[in-house]
Amino acid sequence: MDFSAGGLCKTLLMFAVVFYFTFISLFTQYPKCPPSDFFSPFRQNLTISESISTNKSDSTPSSSSINSPTNLSHLVFGLVGSEKAWHYRKAYIQSWWRPNITRGFLLLDRPPTRKLLPWSPMSPPYRISDDLTKFLNKTDVTPHRIVNGIWETYREDHENMRWLVMGDDDSIFFLDNIIDVLQKYDHTKYYYIGGHSEFVLSNYLFSFSQGFGGAGFILSYPLAKALAEDMENCLKRYSHLIAADQTTMSCIADFGLNLTPLDGIHQLDFRGDISGFLSSHPKFPLMSLHHFDMVAPIFPSMNRFQSTRHLMKAANADQSRMLQQTICYHRESNWSFSIAWGYSAHIYENIIPRSVLQYPIETFKTWLKSPGPPHYMFNTRLPSRNPCEAPHIFFFENVQQTAESNETVTSYRRARRRGLPPCFFSGGHSADHISKITVVSPMAKRAQIDRRSECCDVVRVDRNKAKVKFKECVTNEIIA
Repeated sequence: MDFSAGGLCKTLLMFAVVFYFTFISLFTQYPKCPPSDFFSPFRQNLTISESISTNKSDSTPSSSSINSPTNLSHLVFGLVGSEKAWHYRKAYIQSWWRPNITRGFLLLDRPPTRKLLPWSPMSPPYRISDDLTKFLNKTDVTPHRIVNGIWETYREDHENMRWLVMGDDDSIFFLDNIIDVLQKYDHTKYYYIGGHSEFVLSNYLFSFSQGFGGAGFILSYPLAKALAEDMENCLKRYSHLIAADQTTMSCIADFGLNLTPLDGIHQLDFRGDISGFLSSHPKFPLMSLHHFDMVAPIFPSMNRFQSTRHLMKAANADQSRMLQQTICYHRESNWSFSIAWGYSAHIYENIIPRSVLQYPIETFKTWLKSPGPPHYMFNTRLPSRNPCEAPHIFFFENVQQTAESNETVTSYRRARRRGLPPCFFSGGHSADHISKITVVSPMAKRAQIDRRSECCDVVRVDRNKAKVKFKECVTNEIIA
């Protein structure tokens, strides 16, 4: 063997080449081998941004899947709740959650007690929120816990995610409508989608530029990833803020992004009876309803949880028409019909134009004491005891679908007697005898809700029943 300096160098070089190719071969064969425990003390001290890149692989969609239509598997929900409230609020979430189909987590402030265990498979899987007290050096970190929920949800599951949906545990989401709306947006770009409060003062006190998170705000994948990576800095920059939604908006604004507001996301900053609002919903797909604990049950003779399940009976049949207001007239009696599909029907003993009926009846009260009008982000009608202005009110009773005729039939039952004389101004044709309204609509969901609502015809008024049939408006049809 040659032990000269040149021979030794050649031997070492050959050994290095053999070692290099052996290492490459093994690395290619076993790319997912776990790292040595030698490095574990260092891995435990990773920051949030570092753990994003090490905890899960980046799941940017492949070019072949980017253009596929958005579906429910592309959405991940982060629902912020408390262990104490979940004992009774779980009925809200379970009304719309689809077990083993919907992706996401319930973020609790503490582990569930024995009364909640074993954990119901009808509920989202739960996680316990990170303790931020030491990190922020504060005792009350509730708003920051909610903001940090963005990072926690992203950390748990972001593979093949297109949209991250954040909301509260007392909100109801309408999944089919959310998907239909999000399909119109490019999930590869930055989007911060949410809704304003209906109460002017809430927007003024916090921000007209923020999405009110109880009703849900939606982040596209690139924004969710960027916000998650910056979460530590975000929480430190805005540790002085005391509102979670304002903190979220501030952190997102630092990326140069503004809110995209949508009319179908409802904070429901009201008190009392919201039936007037729900009966004149804006012409936009219904996406969410919040604050069910703070308003009266939306159906008579039902509690809040029964009302939620009852509303979802209609939603499970056809979300595209949920609460969409359709107006038509019965000329023989001079009656106006206003149908909020899946929720309510009104009969007015007068021909009232759509320009008036589109305004909600102010059955509700302000969220907080307001110094003066305007109280709401929309026009309203005041309740009236004038028989020509006060409606006969009917609420959703049942829904049936008939495959043979390709139709959906919903029925609406009178809530109570109106207790007023007939409207003699329009002929004195009383609607007191009507106890039930049947509405027939196409089984197929509406392809899109554009500038026009559906039209309808009052096809029969017979004894104590009325029948209304929906149709697509013909070109330039006048609803008057």
